[in-house]
Amino acid sequence: MAQNIEMQTLPPILLQTTRFLVINKPAGLATHPGPKTPHSLEQLLPLYAPGRPAPQPAHRLDRDTSGCLLLAKTRPALRKLATAFAEGRVEKLYWAILENPPQAASGRIDAPLAKISSAAAGWRMVASRGGKPARTRWEILERRGALALVAFRPETGRTHQIRVHATLLAPGTAIVGDPVYGTPHPAGMMLHARSITFPDPETGEPRHTEAPCPPRFLQRIP
Repeated sequence: MAQNIEMQTLPPILLQTTRFLVINKPAGLATHPGPKTPHSLEQLLPLYAPGRPAPQPAHRLDRDTSGCLLLAKTRPALRKLATAFAEGRVEKLYWAILENPPQAASGRIDAPLAKISSAAAGWRMVASRGGKPARTRWEILERRGALALVAFRPETGRTHQIRVHATLLAPGTAIVGDPVYGTPHPAGMMLHARSITFPDPETGEPRHTEAPCPPRFLQRIP
């Protein structure tokens, strides 16, 4: 299970202008509230703009994923960023630690994803010909015995895309600590939104920022 988050701690700002900001979201903090996540980033957003409308996420990160999260400070900026995401003009880089990594050094996964659910197991995403298009490029950055540090560059933005595509790389492959598609780990899920590049909603010029490698990625994993 991912580490607990103190709600008084405001995630640090990585980059900002009068139109947007990018924060380093910690693992364990949901972007939006839900039945299992009553405490979320949404409660903290007003603290970024005292006396003004709270910034709004232009996309989302899973609760147990850390790293770059882009927020819009104005409604026009939110619309422009939403359009940029829809048109594929936002580039995201994720780092993940995989167990049972593939022998190949790099590749591209093209596997549509669909949502399934049951009363007993809840919902999850699965590879399905009838699903929505999902494509991800990947590259092994470093091998660590039976593990590997892998860079993922999603070309589409489906729910749990990287987590599911990681399991398709080789038999038994999964992101370390993934509670749905792998095996939970005391340090949490090893998936981190390392960087994001997007068009400035005011000028249209490329903006880029990176989130530091989280401490859980540097500790020894048995």
